[in-house]
Amino acid sequence: MAENLHLLMSGFAIVLQPLNFIWLTVGVVLGTMIGVLPGIGPISGVALLIPLTYNMNPVTALMTMSGLYYGAMYGGSTTSILLNVPGENSSVVTCLDGFQLAKKGRAGSALGISAIGSFVAGTIGVILLQFLAPPLGQWALAFGPAEYFSLMLLGLMSATTLNEGSASKGLMAVGLGLALGTIGIDLQTGTTRFTFGRLDLLDGIDFLVLALGLFSIAEVLWEATHREGAAERIKLNSPYPTWKDIKESAGAILRGSSLGFFLGVLPGVGASTASFVSYAVEKQISKNPDEFGKGALRGVAAPESANNGASEGALVSLLSLGLPGSGTTAVMLGALMMFGIQPGPMLIPKHPEIFWGIVASMYIGNVMLLILNLPLVPLFAKILDIPKQLLLPLIVVLSSIGVYALSNSRTDLEMMLFFGLCGILMRVYQIPTPPMILALVLGPMVEQSMRQALTISRGNWNTFVVHPISATLLVLALAFLLFPFLRRVAAQSRLKGVHRA
Repeated sequence: MAENLHLLMSGFAIVLQPLNFIWLTVGVVLGTMIGVLPGIGPISGVALLIPLTYNMNPVTALMTMSGLYYGAMYGGSTTSILLNVPGENSSVVTCLDGFQLAKKGRAGSALGISAIGSFVAGTIGVILLQFLAPPLGQWALAFGPAEYFSLMLLGLMSATTLNEGSASKGLMAVGLGLALGTIGIDLQTGTTRFTFGRLDLLDGIDFLVLALGLFSIAEVLWEATHREGAAERIKLNSPYPTWKDIKESAGAILRGSSLGFFLGVLPGVGASTASFVSYAVEKQISKNPDEFGKGALRGVAAPESANNGASEGALVSLLSLGLPGSGTTAVMLGALMMFGIQPGPMLIPKHPEIFWGIVASMYIGNVMLLILNLPLVPLFAKILDIPKQLLLPLIVVLSSIGVYALSNSRTDLEMMLFFGLCGILMRVYQIPTPPMILALVLGPMVEQSMRQALTISRGNWNTFVVHPISATLLVLALAFLLFPFLRRVAAQSRLKGVHRA
């Protein structure tokens, strides 16, 4: 403990060097801006930053990239709450309750809780990273294809609880997302599937195209076709969360932070899955689950804390095992290799200045982001004062720029509009959109893990239940699937008991 404290102090000494401090500030500010802009995301941001770091000290470069990474996680909630436009992938779930809170005049509360939750998650995550990186890295190695299949299946089953209606409609949305996830090249055989001869579908459908179509474009079309909605002006009552808001969200923040961190440690799981699972867990344990999707503060606190916790957890896999825990850390892995540094079990003993410099920069970066974001809450909330006649076209422009920036493809713009129309139909028939989006993300990973596990076991399906971790995750997935039905049966039984009395 004393040695770790001494090393941490040396990390703070590195970060507080003027040049390093300036670049860390640049990283967190750029990250916040990138998170606000839909379509760019932390992966693209870190990738664009690499050319600027060629002549930097490795510690300075990695601190800047890390600052941009978790800064983007902070900023991604802003447009999700204010405009129903996810700033980046892991902010999709925030749209569910964040935008409803904004409609109720509580945008300031939602933005403030998001900033506080992100700060708490970042702080908890860096503490866990500091003390648990080596053992958690070894724990992540226990996950093979069977365990990953069960974990992804758990994520899909948790998504069925994201709607307030029937679980069957949630399953229908999951099925649609899985079907969309099969489009493109089959990685196992190299054959094309459902591309209809179009070369621009070989890479499949991008997550952001579907998310912006189902959320932002659908919202614009819905508002534009409802006169009363088009004339309505959203009012802002409070620019900051109250103590009551903070106390109400405290449990969700702590649970989301912890769950997000441990899921983020697993390579490939990512912040998107962590935010979906955290939201589903929070809804399941709530005494009033019907509030979720209608403007529940915990529906913002849980996913925003989880995605920030997951970003810290992803660094555990990178630094302890040399395995990228997310797409962003995969880019950072390339940057480490560029500097001639091999991440893995020997990184901490061989390059302690890198590990402890990054850890110390996270402590300082999280404080910077809280100081930057909380005062900006009233300014961000002013976006809601823009008349809808101007705001709706602005949303379309932002979404189109974000999608076109992915691959400079007109097909992506056409698909975004198509999914916007689909989003209108799904809203009319009360089919939830978040399970569909998560299924698109997890579908290819579920399929790949299942086929790898069956290949290793020579086609023996028992491989998914003989491994303890996999079996436990499957039981949890079954519980998520059955819980809505059991809760409905229990409610009906209580209602009959009341009538008899």
